[in-house]
Amino acid sequence: MTLNAPSAVPADVPDECTRAPSSASASTPSSVLSDAAPSVSAGTPSTGRLVGIDLARGLAVFGMYAAHVGPDPAVGGPVGFLLETARGRCSALFALLAGFSLVIITGRPHPRTGRAGRQAVARIVIRAVVLAVLGYALTALDTDVAVILSFYGLLFLAVLPLYRLRAGTLALIAAAGALVMPQLLYVIRGSIEQGSWADAVIARDPLAHLTGTDGFVELLFTGEYPVLTWMPFVVAGMAVARLDLTRPGVRSRLALVGGGLVVLGYGGSWLALRLVPHALSTVAAATDGGSASSAWWSDTVGDPVAHTPPAWLLVAAPHSQTTFSVLGNTGVALAAVAGCLTVAERMPRLTAVARPVAAVGTMALTAYVLHIVALWLLTDVWRVPAIEDESLNGGLPVLLGFIGTATVLAVVWTRLFRRGPLEYLLHNATRPARRLR
Repeated sequence: MTLNAPSAVPADVPDECTRAPSSASASTPSSVLSDAAPSVSAGTPSTGRLVGIDLARGLAVFGMYAAHVGPDPAVGGPVGFLLETARGRCSALFALLAGFSLVIITGRPHPRTGRAGRQAVARIVIRAVVLAVLGYALTALDTDVAVILSFYGLLFLAVLPLYRLRAGTLALIAAAGALVMPQLLYVIRGSIEQGSWADAVIARDPLAHLTGTDGFVELLFTGEYPVLTWMPFVVAGMAVARLDLTRPGVRSRLALVGGGLVVLGYGGSWLALRLVPHALSTVAAATDGGSASSAWWSDTVGDPVAHTPPAWLLVAAPHSQTTFSVLGNTGVALAAVAGCLTVAERMPRLTAVARPVAAVGTMALTAYVLHIVALWLLTDVWRVPAIEDESLNGGLPVLLGFIGTATVLAVVWTRLFRRGPLEYLLHNATRPARRLR
């Protein structure tokens, strides 16, 4: 596969792109047109996607692999640091890129209207349902992976009404969500812990009965990726997609904003935990992990065991669902996207080396699903001792094996076919949307 191949959204939904001409230069931000999109003149943002987005998706896939099958970050050193950095942040990058692709499907640079707009909305709704079903099917395999796809399905439906908004408005909504939603989630989770209303909702929730989970309560509030605090990532990705990423200075500003959010999120948490009296000791007493001194950036602090104290709102651990964590994770995702876009346009030699990673990014849904199925086969069906004993804290050879296998499969497949296998099925599932008038 070359960097000009069609794109798929990380663990969620592929954008509808066609293969670019083979003569396209790898040194330019090559993009291709959406299936239903008209051509646009030079100087306007492409209605397709940039090569750097595929590269970012590929890196997000590998980050997810590192979190699920890599060695324990406790190994320390540079390897341990990279592994810990991947945890939680690759999921945020996935979510941000999902918002990017939602805008591609509904119209970039300008939202589709009329019949085309209704068809695009219907495609998103169908995709959301398919992803939710696929997510619950993977969850039923009972691996140790917290599957994100079902949460994505509801996330798409939650942010869909925003698809016509401009970049600035979307950015303001994302910022407001980052500031408000974590506090709201904290209050709701506290209410769930102290009351029985959630049990009553679950008992009457058809989704809960159908899937054997906590249904919408889990998707919205209690799950690993609660919609309330993951919406800002998706909306931020929508804002990025509204920008003309080919204009000079846009990527630099994107990187600066990302860096500022990293400092504000992780740096703000570090400062707050040390300035607020007894914050560190309170977090340490409430959690089941390591030292609370790492809570400003690392999940090694663990999770609250019984009651979640208000001091928890000061941490920025990637899965803590706090304002500091949302800001920091968004900053990392924006910086990663800006970096990948810069590599794709300004560094042709490095881009050539990164082509296999971008190939994985073009069929990221398939790569994500296959690694969960592979884990299930290796640990529950075939019970391979070398894998089963290490579980999700596998050795470096296990991680490299997953990455190498995914890369080879992606490169071979994308040289032969326009879309990945699951991307193709998802695309076909949305065909009924074309019948809308």
